[in-house]
Amino acid sequence: MEYTIRQLAQMAKITTRTLRYYDEIELLSPHHYTESGYRIYTEDEVDKLQHILFYRELDVPLETIRQLLLSPGFDSVSVLTSHLRELVSRREHLDLLIKNVTKTIQKEKGEYHMTNKEKFEGFKKEMIQKNEDMYGEEIRSKYGNDSVETNNTKFMNLTEEQYQAMEQLGKTILSKLEEAVSNSLSPNSTAGKEIVLLHKEWLSYTWPSYTPEAHRGLAAMYVSDPRFTAYYDRAVSGCTQFLHDAVTAFA
Repeated sequence: MEYTIRQLAQMAKITTRTLRYYDEIELLSPHHYTESGYRIYTEDEVDKLQHILFYRELDVPLETIRQLLLSPGFDSVSVLTSHLRELVSRREHLDLLIKNVTKTIQKEKGEYHMTNKEKFEGFKKEMIQKNEDMYGEEIRSKYGNDSVETNNTKFMNLTEEQYQAMEQLGKTILSKLEEAVSNSLSPNSTAGKEIVLLHKEWLSYTWPSYTPEAHRGLAAMYVSDPRFTAYYDRAVSGCTQFLHDAVTAFA
């Protein structure tokens, strides 16, 4: 079948202006133009538009989408499977939030008593979703979906005491990093080795198994991704690089 730009816009529930823009940036061009200059789209363009809109729903930048669709290794089945996994994850997150908000309303009305365990379970799920929104694409690309899902499952199974211990360990690592960098210590020093061992212990709360290679890979991502760098360097600049160099030396 063939569709005019207006018919495709109506079917996809977007504007004709959007389709014209996609054509301008070479993201989605029509199959051909009529002699009068009208854009005509076929089923191939409809399928491609579906992928584009899925990616846009996940807040992927248009330029990134264009590069993905132009990639010789683009696999529509794998992409759709990834879309489905992300949508299911979002649905589960929303279902949990709806459930918690409903219980909170009932609690405020005196109709229901929400246990601390229920509040904690909702908090952990929210933490996973936040981490997925911020770093999901990079982490899944580096370690694979199965590894990330396994880590998330282990995190969800943490008790409140284990979570508090993990949080405290994270603060200790950050404090020791800031102290080491402020005192101009070497990443190859005893202090650097201690930080690496603490970081390895911190990873054990969510990693099902540990390998030095994975540890070094994570440290490399810390220095290459400004979001991770901003976290470790928030008080003292150079902490991320120190951690990376220490892990490289001792992991």
